Amino acid sequence: MFATYVVVTVLASAVNGSAAVANLIGHDHPKSQADKLGVPRTWMRPLGTLLALGALGLLAGFAVPLLGAAAAIGLVLYFLGALWVHLRIGDYQLGAWAVFFLLPVAALVMNLAHHGAW
Repeated sequence: MFATYVVVTVLASAVNGSAAVANLIGHDHPKSQADKLGVPRTWMRPLGTLLALGALGLLAGFAVPLLGAAAAIGLVLYFLGALWVHLRIGDYQLGAWAVFFLLPVAALVMNLAHHGAW
């Protein structure tokens, strides 16, 4: 159980951390997605910062489980907001979104299961 918790949490952190870096350095992919979705490019840095904090919070959850759970919940809420933005413009290509959404969900479930909340 512990190994699964570690793998899922590290994977979720790595995926969201890489997305954070892409936003923060101004990579073309997040910019094109923002343009497609009608999100102002000025939001790229704040959104990248939220992703980075979520990724770091997941890792911090190994030392402070409540922090890891809070970070996972924050990422879940972040991606629910992203879903709304996609659906708002009629974009139903949600494969990548599902991966980004399900990883923090899995990290939250594993955090709660490992630390005895269930």
